[in-house]
Amino acid sequence: MSEAQSFETLIIGGGLAGLTCGLRLAEQGVKVAILEKGDTDRYLCNSRICGGAFHVSYRDVFEPPANLLNAINTQTRGFAKTELAETMANHVATAVNFLKSKGIRYIKVGTAPHRQTTLAPPIATKGRDYWHGRGGDVMLRTLHAELKKAGATLLLGTRALNLRMAGNQCVGVEAEQNGQRVNLDARNVVISDGGFQANHELLKEFVTREPAKIRQRNAQTAMGDGLKMARAIGAQLTDMKRFYGHPLIQDALTNDDLWPFPVMDDLCVAGVLVNPAGQRFVDEGLGGVFLANHIAGMDDPLSATVIYDHPIWEGPGKAFITPANPLIVTNGGTVHKANTIAELAQKAGLPAAALEATVAHYNAAVDAGTTAQLSPTRTSIHNGGSHKAWPIRSAPFYAARLCAGITYTMGGIAIDTHSRVLDTNNNPITGLYAAGCATGGLEGGDAVGYVGGLGKSSTTGFRAAEHIAANRAR
Repeated sequence: MSEAQSFETLIIGGGLAGLTCGLRLAEQGVKVAILEKGDTDRYLCNSRICGGAFHVSYRDVFEPPANLLNAINTQTRGFAKTELAETMANHVATAVNFLKSKGIRYIKVGTAPHRQTTLAPPIATKGRDYWHGRGGDVMLRTLHAELKKAGATLLLGTRALNLRMAGNQCVGVEAEQNGQRVNLDARNVVISDGGFQANHELLKEFVTREPAKIRQRNAQTAMGDGLKMARAIGAQLTDMKRFYGHPLIQDALTNDDLWPFPVMDDLCVAGVLVNPAGQRFVDEGLGGVFLANHIAGMDDPLSATVIYDHPIWEGPGKAFITPANPLIVTNGGTVHKANTIAELAQKAGLPAAALEATVAHYNAAVDAGTTAQLSPTRTSIHNGGSHKAWPIRSAPFYAARLCAGITYTMGGIAIDTHSRVLDTNNNPITGLYAAGCATGGLEGGDAVGYVGGLGKSSTTGFRAAEHIAANRAR
């Protein structure tokens, strides 16, 4: 073990949350080091390969805080912890403007509210290199340059192993650096290494029985190290079972041209999802993030099939910026096509009579406006939902097997409004903070309410820095 190095603050993880926190601290004169296990300056993390939209529950971050708070509560159906939802609504614009002041550029993409503050240049719409020199990649490189100017230290090839405690106070980190164990001392430690989506052991504990049967729709670097370290010293974990992701065509498990795009959301929320018995099993109208979670939680996460017809294929199928039509076909996905439902069932390996009955019953409910009375119910724009329920009656008909694609986990370390880590009695652990997708309490619940990774990361990282700096002399 080498001699300990000392800093005022150590930050675990070099994604958006960690870099935002580190830069805000460094510009206020705090001696800060960021520990990043990636060993090159283009290390992979979700922030680098992200889609680039800063939003709060699909609303623009610069809308009035009351609008944002309402959006969070609506998306999560009141599940988000009140104090965290209010903090996000009240402070996200400050964090986003801070990044802008450091050279991060935003553009408007289309007219959708959640795309009005999007990283520039926008990501490409196809290809495995869609993120190179764009969006998140440019953002991280810009922040690296600003950190260097501000005097912060970026320790590449450094993986945190354990939190060092003195009684109930966190006083540093034990890490592995270039193959050697090192002790790093600090008054404060910030855990910001992302979620646990790439850790199959933790996924099996909290999210899905079959982690190998869901597609890692992410940088595959977030192993939940910080979460495990925090749990080991008595930190509280919260809301662990939900994640942000999308339904993907099942071929994405073996075909890299089918993730992270195109997603299958628009086809799924317009059509119906059936199980191997040819029966509906979920409320499709609750949206793609909800459906991805439901699919992942099935006894067999590879047993869901989406059924739709030609008007859906030519309508919602072409709606997204990287549309399912034609990309799931041109990129090698398996889509069954037939002139009758019975023929489609035979091609898709489903019982024909059962699928015909399911589709006929569903169509009758759509025609009568009674989809809320289906079992399971079908939320639609006619009964308080956001998505139209389309009939499935115009040939040709289509079927595609699905899998869940996981981008980041919503649950994690419990924090307060200053991003301080809470113990199991809801008391802050002295000297320990957490930010970004390593934290829980803001997203998830039965509705799988989505708030937004970039907004969450920048805001919680900024809040941690403000509290650390304000209490520096105490």
